[in-house]
Amino acid sequence: MPSVLLLGAGSDMAVALARKFASEKFDIQLAGRNTSALEPMKLDLQVRYGIKASVHAFDAQDYNSHASFFSQLPEVPAVTICVFGYLGDQEKAQQNWLEASRIIETNYTGAVSILNIISQQYAQSGNGTIIGISSVAGERGRQSNYLYGSAKAGFTAYLSGLRNRLFKYNVHVLSVLPGFVDTQMTQHLTLPPLLTAQPEAVANSIYKAFKSKKNVLYVKWHWKYIMLIIKLIPEAIFKKLSL
Repeated sequence: MPSVLLLGAGSDMAVALARKFASEKFDIQLAGRNTSALEPMKLDLQVRYGIKASVHAFDAQDYNSHASFFSQLPEVPAVTICVFGYLGDQEKAQQNWLEASRIIETNYTGAVSILNIISQQYAQSGNGTIIGISSVAGERGRQSNYLYGSAKAGFTAYLSGLRNRLFKYNVHVLSVLPGFVDTQMTQHLTLPPLLTAQPEAVANSIYKAFKSKKNVLYVKWHWKYIMLIIKLIPEAIFKKLSL
């Protein structure tokens, strides 16, 4: 049975993804910092779906541990999903480098560190799928979240380049730009219902995109055109807007 590695398995989106792939008979490898919190999910997946599940300690910012983390997995996963992220506090990050660096390192540097290792393995074996959860916030910098947005912009560009490099090795890379998702990370925000997806809907869309080998997925189609309009606003006008 093929397996799926979920990097950042404690998030609401990761839980939905684990259940979706387990329901399709994939074994699940759950990776995150709080391994004790992942144990109940492991047991639930095993009982509910009759698959194998395992828990592994992983810290996106502990770069020196990434190679050994991946080498010690019970098997090379057929699919790797990079789910972890950190929205952070924009205003705090403008004054506090520790907050700014956490946003950058979690959303970009940590993802690049582990995916560089995994992509090399996939290229050598000639198969595999990498799914990266990026964000529409990376489409254009806005004053309300430009640190988070810039890190996600870098991650989106990284995934694009990785897809371009790995195509000849039969490795598929899917970039996911969900838009607003109703999760713990966004619970303090007032989100527009029409543009907000539930984690289960995101997981279903990602699975369909994975099966069809789609390259870029906007979970709610509206976002593709909203961001196109935003990107087309002239800079002379855009810089005056409060976004």
